[in-house]
Amino acid sequence: MGWLHWERFMCNTDCDADPQNCIREELFMEMADMMVKEGWKDAGYEFVCIDDCWPLHERDAQGRLQADPKRFPSGIKKLADYVHAKGLKLGIYADVGTSTCAGFPGSLGHYEIDAKTFADWGVDLLKFDGCYMPDWHQLGEGYVNMSIALNQTGRSIVYSCEWPLYEWQHQQPDYEAIRKTCNHWRNYGDVYDQWTSVKSILDWTADHQKILVPVAGPGGWNDPDMLILGNFGLSHDQQQTQMALWAIMAAPLLMSNDLRNICPKAKELLQNKQIIAINQDPLGKQGYRTIKGDSFEVWERPLSSNRLAVAVMNRQEIGGPRRFIISVATMPSWQLCNPKCNVTQILPVYKEMGVQNLFSEVTVQVNPTGTTLLTVSPIKSNPYDIL
Repeated sequence: MGWLHWERFMCNTDCDADPQNCIREELFMEMADMMVKEGWKDAGYEFVCIDDCWPLHERDAQGRLQADPKRFPSGIKKLADYVHAKGLKLGIYADVGTSTCAGFPGSLGHYEIDAKTFADWGVDLLKFDGCYMPDWHQLGEGYVNMSIALNQTGRSIVYSCEWPLYEWQHQQPDYEAIRKTCNHWRNYGDVYDQWTSVKSILDWTADHQKILVPVAGPGGWNDPDMLILGNFGLSHDQQQTQMALWAIMAAPLLMSNDLRNICPKAKELLQNKQIIAINQDPLGKQGYRTIKGDSFEVWERPLSSNRLAVAVMNRQEIGGPRRFIISVATMPSWQLCNPKCNVTQILPVYKEMGVQNLFSEVTVQVNPTGTTLLTVSPIKSNPYDIL
């Protein structure tokens, strides 16, 4: 869980014209300040991550990457020290190929020296992109070699890969190898600040869930990309949908927004303890789509203590709220309510829906493009109950 600059701030390097929004050390220091001051750290968000466009276009005389001295005059190590002093962690970005996607130096041929540089600076996470690899057959080898190089530093560094994203263009990736190598991995294209983008990520994930779901678990996660709540493109219902479904998918929760200027409703949603608890559930199983029809989708995620999280999404983009009835007929997993279960609605508003049984029918109202999120907890029968 944390914050990443890319979707919201992209490759804005013009600090003279736009000092508030350009990629420079003050941006990351201010985000770290806000994460502590405004309750983000307490909610579980701990990484402050630099994406592309931070370095100079040339390596130094020793072949090391170097931060742009105009935009990062204190250097990355001092920035890491600042972030660590707040009780947070620093992430950085590099690329497996000859250059990054934005044209800055890539790590091909420099894996060991780059890993050592990042470790010396005190970096805690590496996002490793997949642009400009001369031969895509070398993608896997490149990602494995950087993993080896990171491990050789002796520093614990979370390894965020884009290996499958670039390999899907040619063949089905070897997820067993990816899971052995990476801590989380991108499978699909960048998220944009628009509902169409969020839908396309959900559709692609559901279409490939038989491949993706079995490989996710503690130590390795599918990454559907950044949370864009608090920006410009999503309605509040659509923000609830992204938050709910990212929790169901056991996704890394990496926000890309401006924490210095975020609306209270988006902040409340991003810091919702019940949703975060679903996302961070210790069982570590990724959820999946179980029903699709009549412009509804139902996604379910098994939780610890034999519980279940259920997201009912209304894909209709016209009209008003629509009713969906949950029962053993529509949802076979409702069997966990035999003999009884407790149902709690998390979204759109928190509501205890009471004790239900195997034959109950629970009706939920779902706004267009919105999602109703529930948890279902079995209640063990008491042998002394009088039937």
